[in-house]
Amino acid sequence: MVSMSKNAIALVTLALLLFAAGCTTVTGDNTAAGDDATLLVYSGAGLKKPMTAIGEAFTEKYGIDVKYTFAGSGTLIAQMELSQKGDAFIPGGTPDYRIAQDKGLVGEPGYAAYHVPVIVVAKGNPKNIASVDDFARPGLKIALGGANTTAIGRAGDKLFRAHGILDAVETNVILRGPTINEVVVAMNMGTADAALITLDMVNPETMDTIALAQEDSLTLIVPIGATTFTEQPDAAQAFVEFVTSDEGKAIFVDHGFPAYPDPAYAGVEP
Repeated sequence: MVSMSKNAIALVTLALLLFAAGCTTVTGDNTAAGDDATLLVYSGAGLKKPMTAIGEAFTEKYGIDVKYTFAGSGTLIAQMELSQKGDAFIPGGTPDYRIAQDKGLVGEPGYAAYHVPVIVVAKGNPKNIASVDDFARPGLKIALGGANTTAIGRAGDKLFRAHGILDAVETNVILRGPTINEVVVAMNMGTADAALITLDMVNPETMDTIALAQEDSLTLIVPIGATTFTEQPDAAQAFVEFVTSDEGKAIFVDHGFPAYPDPAYAGVEP
């Protein structure tokens, strides 16, 4: 009988988890030689476009390949906790980072950009939706991120609870996406009347946007930090510093994210 090493078992377990969770793993085009030259980064699915571009720029600059696992933050935290593998974590907002930090999975974060939630409605706003309170109107079809898997899903439920409409909204929910990407698809396909997504994900061809009232702001700061179990602490820290550098922040801006810090969001704290 062929026995497997503990490392092999851990790798197989992680691979099965990724497959079962429907995660996306992306490796940069430039592959550096040797395992020590590759970083594994856990990234929120809504950050895929800027983080892919950042990984490519980092590889070009430092010769270190970057491999990503993209999924909802809750899924990523569970994977990190089980596998104890990987080098950095970047979720959609600081609440999810704190969960990982409280579990001892990551160290102190740096900050790169803002995730700015907005209400999106079908083009032309045929249902005459004006505010988040309208999400409770009977008969509407609402798409939301999962409350246990996405930062925006968790923040949205907090907002609905503050307005006293959480139960009414939930009766209208036709989708709780494991990532924000599924919510965007529902809006693009016209299967939902309204949703909460982030500004960078808006498709102006299929959606109109409605800004949240100032008192309802759900703006999140995007944090990143090295894992506590990385076997490449210097490379992991170099990646964190690159993401939070002016060069990294500029890539976020190119993909529709305001860079951190921004006076327009001075009231938003990590």
